[in-house]
Amino acid sequence: MAVGRGIARRDERTLYAEYPFLPGAEALLGAETVSVRSLLEDPAYERARSIGRARVLAAADDPRASRDVAELDAAEPEVRYLSLLFDEIVLASAPTAAGLRRWAVAEAKRAHGRLSSVAVEELAEVAGRLGFPMEARPGDRVALRVVDYLKLAVPIREADYRLARQAVAHGSVVVGRVRAARVLQEAIRTRLAVPVPLAEEVRALVREREAELLATLAERMPAPVPRAGTPAGALRTDLFPPCVRKMRRTLEAGENLSHAGRFALAAFLHRAGADFETIVDAYRGAPDFDESITRYQVEHITHRDGGVGYEPPECDTLRSHGLCVREGDPTAPLPADRARDPRCFDDRLRHPLQYYRWRGGTVVDRGGPDERLGPRPPEEARGTSGSRARSPSTARRE
Repeated sequence: MAVGRGIARRDERTLYAEYPFLPGAEALLGAETVSVRSLLEDPAYERARSIGRARVLAAADDPRASRDVAELDAAEPEVRYLSLLFDEIVLASAPTAAGLRRWAVAEAKRAHGRLSSVAVEELAEVAGRLGFPMEARPGDRVALRVVDYLKLAVPIREADYRLARQAVAHGSVVVGRVRAARVLQEAIRTRLAVPVPLAEEVRALVREREAELLATLAERMPAPVPRAGTPAGALRTDLFPPCVRKMRRTLEAGENLSHAGRFALAAFLHRAGADFETIVDAYRGAPDFDESITRYQVEHITHRDGGVGYEPPECDTLRSHGLCVREGDPTAPLPADRARDPRCFDDRLRHPLQYYRWRGGTVVDRGGPDERLGPRPPEEARGTSGSRARSPSTARRE
């Protein structure tokens, strides 16, 4: 498929200024060589560092990219590129990938703001350089390969983006400019969410030079906290069942989570004792995150029956929605999450909150006996008070 070439080669400087994440954007620096140490320490690059820090913190506060970074619009192309490079280096050195993923979502949405209004020729040019060839068509439309459309549209939750609702002919999907910009946003997010490889000594240097930024980032993206009235330390994310851990990882990675998964996660966190802001924060990495809609939906889930909230789905329901990962998640970064969890195969296990309680987690009382969760195995209860905890399968054999 031919790639649109609406951007003149002589105007590549403007193209890279608007989209500094494109391959080849380093050409903005010309013959200038910028080392990591220089970028972190040289006074000549202080403006790039300042803008880079503003971009990171703006993304931490709001991954929808609705918060403006005023200095960015007025910056020279070279400074724009260096500020993005600075962000990639700093976020790749952070203790967790959460900041990088949220920043990738925000930067992709920022680019989408321009892509959704430019000529289709420019959109096709950007797409082609990212490895997703698009052909500009009459009527403000573009065509892209079916395989590319599927790869980019799968993370998008809106039903209108399903392949069955698109015009498909001769191996290509033909869409309007706005829809093309939205799927291209996913290509940008995916590219930026991959951490740049750094040597350990470089990571150490970055953490030393940007300790304040990394500390501020951690403060603005806090770990889950229990809500008022829940005992301190009662919210134990390390004891969550594999399905819930997978749901959280999916959102933290900036990937799509199904409607059933989003409901299950909010309901589980509420019954586990998480406060309202913690539950809302869990969704900030979603590609389609919207603050007002998320708050409305979380409030609806958690405030039912005077604050009791909806019950999370049972294990059978989670399996029917493809949300169960008891066999292990091969994509997980930690070996424990990649491994098969024997607790999930205990015949008595019916509910994710039951799993959490078996492992010693505190489930907020609904105001009466909850038959769905069943009794806590006595071996597990003793394990939480000092004795070695045993898995439910071991307890059953004994």
